[in-house]
Amino acid sequence: MAQYTIAVVVGSIRKDSFNRQLAKAVEKLFPADFRFTDVRIDDLPLYNQDDDASPSPQVTRLKGEISAAQGVLFFTPEYNRSIPGVLKNAIDHASRPYGKSVWNGKPAAVIGASVGPIGTALAQQHLRNILAYLNMPTLGQPEAFIHNKEGLYDADGNIGEASKKFLQSWVDAYVAFVKTNS
Repeated sequence: MAQYTIAVVVGSIRKDSFNRQLAKAVEKLFPADFRFTDVRIDDLPLYNQDDDASPSPQVTRLKGEISAAQGVLFFTPEYNRSIPGVLKNAIDHASRPYGKSVWNGKPAAVIGASVGPIGTALAQQHLRNILAYLNMPTLGQPEAFIHNKEGLYDADGNIGEASKKFLQSWVDAYVAFVKTNS
């Protein structure tokens, strides 16, 4: 059985991040041949093209984790109708220098949770535009705009019954997408 490593990039660095909680719960819905690398982005310096020739150890680590993965899951919050700066910073680091992007060709999926009823729809659209430019095939359907509300999780932190069928179908679609595109 082939093993698939998926890089998990959470765009929130908040200790009690809704999106980190969602990532951990969604990972449990994947089949046994999928494993996950939590990609750390909170310690990256601000992107500066002057540093492309000699990246920091944190940037080298980031690029290595993305390179080693067969796919990437992005869990993004929505800040001011777009993606958080820390996420954009990580994307920029791993896409540089020009022509050496580690994102190129990696099958991606975008999901996010928010207390708002439309979840992270606008942030996800902005992120999808960026991923298209980076040549990352991205799961189009189903889209997953998660309203972080009572019942999303059970007492053990697993996806609750009201959302489990939908999120399992999202996971199943991404699994098939990775197997086809990696």
